[in-house]
Amino acid sequence: MRLKPVGKNTLKAEITSISPFGVWLIVHSKEYYLPFSEFPWFKNAKVSDIFNLELHGSTHLYWPSLDLDLDIDTLENLEKYPLKYN
Repeated sequence: MRLKPVGKNTLKAEITSISPFGVWLIVHSKEYYLPFSEFPWFKNAKVSDIFNLELHGSTHLYWPSLDLDLDIDTLENLEKYPLKYN
């Protein structure tokens, strides 16, 4: 007997793993790695704050607890967006 899915999957972005070196996430079935060296905002953040991720529209990632916005294009073309951390 094969089970059929109930309802539809509405999750479009999720954190899948946090390592000592960075954060892994999936957005629209594509996996991204955010190393702390390039995304230092996550390094000392609470795990619950990192997992508190929202997808606005189709490309805008937002972490409300960290007041952090990132666009998918930033993740895919990091060289075009030199990130500054103060």
